[in-house]
This record gives sequence, structure tokens and C-alpha cells, in this order.
Amino acid sequence: MSLLTQKTINKKFSISGVGVHTGSKVNMNVLPAPANTGVIFKRTDLKIHNTVIPNYRNVVDATLCTTISNEYNVKVSTIEHLMGALYGLGVDNVIVELDSQEVPIVDGSAKKFVELIIEAGFKNYDEPIKLIKVNSSVELSEGSKSISIDKSNVSSEIDFEIKYNNSVIKTQRNKVSLFEDNLNDIYNSRTFCLYEDIKKLETLGLGKGGSLDNAIVVKNDLILNKEGLRNHLEFVNHKILDCMGDLYLSGYRIIGSLRCSQGGHSLTNKLLKKLFDDRSNYSLIEIKGKNLPHSFTDRNQLKSIA
Repeated sequence: MSLLTQKTINKKFSISGVGVHTGSKVNMNVLPAPANTGVIFKRTDLKIHNTVIPNYRNVVDATLCTTISNEYNVKVSTIEHLMGALYGLGVDNVIVELDSQEVPIVDGSAKKFVELIIEAGFKNYDEPIKLIKVNSSVELSEGSKSISIDKSNVSSEIDFEIKYNNSVIKTQRNKVSLFEDNLNDIYNSRTFCLYEDIKKLETLGLGKGGSLDNAIVVKNDLILNKEGLRNHLEFVNHKILDCMGDLYLSGYRIIGSLRCSQGGHSLTNKLLKKLFDDRSNYSLIEIKGKNLPHSFTDRNQLKSIA
């Protein structure tokens, strides 16, 4: 976040692939957008009512991916990896065109999206960036799963833990600062599943486009992918990528510290709903000036807009 103004990509980029759950072929174009547009998905295979806004209130399914819908039941699914790339790279405004329902899974990570965004370059506007500042701690739990978000001065942090009864995955935990740390391991980490869960996916009508080319598959104490892991925390790092993408459904980047144990798309969505249910929990602010303030109390640089 070196420049405190909104940005988009400098030029259009395109990518084709398959949807990991639908198995359908999809062509995707990502285009520059004016300031204050935000992220907009557009289904080019449909003639009318074809725009869908990635907002936590528009999530209609969080089973193994995040699916959003508009009021006409037009859906876009598996948006989290692309949204995570946009969040981490600080892209405020783009239009994403798809000729099918699902964002292409590519290799199961955000690696290619990040490469294409960087290759397209960035265009900055004069308009100041908008951020959500967490004012109060919010938490919830479901059985062994838990998630919370608390205030932070200038950081956007995710502390994530997973626990699996599997000798390869085991318990993994990692914490990253999204504005300060190198996120390459997060972007490059692929989605994963246990071999014994593949039949469950088939029963649910999911995973039709899944393969060893776009997911890590663990069978007992073996990783079936010949190339192995890309980093030693790839499993939990992918969960952090998912969480980044789901957090961007707030509409803006968040100044706050999130901690999650054994959560996923659904729990993150419920946290956002609880956070925004109470206006005192957060502030929507604009940053004025050229430098990120050391504390969000400098009234010369900050403007509350909601």
C-alpha cells in the first residue's frame, strides 16, 4: 500500500480454463474500471441481469467455494482465489467478464492471477483509497471451529490454523500481515482434498473439473501430486488465500486482526455479517495524504465517510 490512492489494472488480460466444480469451460476477461467502481462480475453468456457484485450479503452458497448471486438468481462461483489476488495486490476497481458461471480454477491457486495482474500493470487514480477499520472485537464459533476479528492500528492480519486427522496435513498454523509480508507462498498455495472425500464431492455434484493439475490430493500418508508441495505450509496457506478473498467481499480492505481455527468460507461470511450488523463495530474511512498514518487517529489524514 505504497500509494494511498485507488487503483485498477493498466490493461485488459484474459485467461481460459475450467471450473473446478462445474467442470465447464470458461473464458475470463479482467478489465480496467473507473475509480469507485469496486469489483464487478459480468456474465457475458447472458443478455440481461448479468452483473453480480461480490459482497458478503450476496453469498448464496459457501460449500467448498464462495458463490454469489444477484436478485435474478444469476450466479458466479469460486471467486475467492481471484478476489484474494486482487485484495493482496491492492486492486480496488476491475470488471471481471465470464462466459460461464465459475471462475477458472487454473492450478488451484492464485499464482496465475497474480502474474497476469502484475503483467497488466497498475493505473492509479487521484481518488483516495477507502478502508474498513475494525473498532470492536467480534467473534463466533461453531463446535470446534472459531473465528474472530479485532482492531489493529495499521495492519491487516490473518492468523489461521487447521487441524486434520491425517499424518501429512496434521495441524498447521501461519500468521501473515497482508500489507507488509511477502505473500508469494500464499498466492502459490493450491486447494487440497483428502482422497477419501472425492466420492463425497461427486455425491454433491461438485469437483467435476478437479484433477491433480488443479488440486493437491492426499491419500493416507502420501501426496499424490508428483511435484509434491510448493511450500511446507501450503495447506494452511491456501486457507489464508481463501480467507483473503472472502474478506474482500466486505467491499474494501480491512484494518484489523483476524484469527481463525478450522474455519472456511461459511464462517468468514458469518463473521462479516456479524461485524457489519452493528455500526459501532467498524468505520469506513478515506485516507488523505501520501503516507499511511502510524495510527488511525490522525484526523488530518483520515476522513470518516460512513
